Amino acid sequence: MRGSRASPAPDPGRRQRWAALFEQLDTNKDGRVDINELREGLARLGMNAASDAEQDILREGDTDKDGELNFEEFASYLQERERKLLLMFHSLDRNQDGQIDVSEIQQTFHSLGVYISLQQAEKILHSIDKDGTMTIDWHEWRDHFILNPLENMEEIVHYWKHSTVLDIGECFTVPDEFSEKEKKTGMWWKQLIAGAVAGAVSRTGTAPLDRLKVFMQVHASKNNNMNVLGGLRGMIREGGIRSLWRGNGINVLKIAPESAIKFMAYEQIKRGIRGQQETLRVQERFIAGSLAGATAQTLIYPMEVLKTRLTLRKTGQYVGVADCAKKILRKEGIRAFYKGYLPNMLGIIPYAGIDLAVYETLKNTWLQKYSKNTADPGVLVLLACGTASSTCGQIASYPLALVRTRMQAQATIEGAPQLTMLGLFRHILSREGVLGLYRGIAPNFMKVIPAVSISYVVYENMKQTLGVTSR
Repeated sequence: MRGSRASPAPDPGRRQRWAALFEQLDTNKDGRVDINELREGLARLGMNAASDAEQDILREGDTDKDGELNFEEFASYLQERERKLLLMFHSLDRNQDGQIDVSEIQQTFHSLGVYISLQQAEKILHSIDKDGTMTIDWHEWRDHFILNPLENMEEIVHYWKHSTVLDIGECFTVPDEFSEKEKKTGMWWKQLIAGAVAGAVSRTGTAPLDRLKVFMQVHASKNNNMNVLGGLRGMIREGGIRSLWRGNGINVLKIAPESAIKFMAYEQIKRGIRGQQETLRVQERFIAGSLAGATAQTLIYPMEVLKTRLTLRKTGQYVGVADCAKKILRKEGIRAFYKGYLPNMLGIIPYAGIDLAVYETLKNTWLQKYSKNTADPGVLVLLACGTASSTCGQIASYPLALVRTRMQAQATIEGAPQLTMLGLFRHILSREGVLGLYRGIAPNFMKVIPAVSISYVVYENMKQTLGVTSR
């Protein structure tokens, strides 16, 4: 099969094949295909095209720059496209037998620093293998990628990572990786904005439950038997309905700097670990993501303290964020802005580790049991996996989160001892037992599903508004 490296096997019917494809795209039968017909056609044909595929096809194929493709322009584009696809096919076909098998897919990922299991490689192969031979021939490869304008194997691997959800649940624990194309076109900042807006709307929608959680973490005890309804009634009685959103302003305000710092720190740490390579192994991404998260938390931590104080404030106690910061600085000094920092940092480790492990386990179990022809489990399955893994991570890290909040707030409680992290643990355990470490966990769980659902809906709508298409 070595002779096939120079050009595809003779295909006398390829112009007829191109004509049939052109006819499918040309829905109004005017002999020309515009960008809307391309977009609709790609979706209709289930090509799983890359982000902005229709724009890339039109830009490369439209030689007379009239904003449309006639058949000759389309045929010329496909001829060049097949040439590039053939080169990529041969780079995957390592033993040059004219077929791509599972081990060759796995080797290609490994050569680019992405370590996947044999099962994950099989899922990728199944998504392209149409004749059930457990190999991919040139025709299957060509038909799968013919209208997906990826340029090289690095882009193919990046596409597979996202479209087949081989990643480690990084939307929950690790900052997202953006391709060089996304960085150059500015698509990365649109995705960050979409995520920030989704986070802002989600936090605002679930703010009453978040305030209730903090309130119960600090004030609930065996003596007062504060529950969800009692806590909500007490807050409304003290400050009215609007008081349920106290602290939400700064909670939303810190999304943008935290996301930006995490993204920039992740890029720098990633470069330090792997040089200039875009991809990292799973363990390396987890380490880089955890370090980036810790960096962002360290820099924005004073905002966390302000959020807790503003959430717990009584009516008229502070005029706003600046007034709160001034009063804390004047009464308690600069160190007050880092109270609870140690349990906060320690809490990242069990949360991120358990969230990651549970997410991967649930996702892979579902794929092995229920997914036959694709490696994509679908949005609903991923949301369910993410919700379950996040819940498990919260159970493990919640005592540290509670101690952090108590440390941030204890200066505001009259007569309360100013205890260290270990002192607070001992104090809570001696007075309330293990259950005392889980005060406020009920409203915390209650907000998980609405928060995830709101985030997803807003994120998808923001992506459409900003012109960001799925990868």
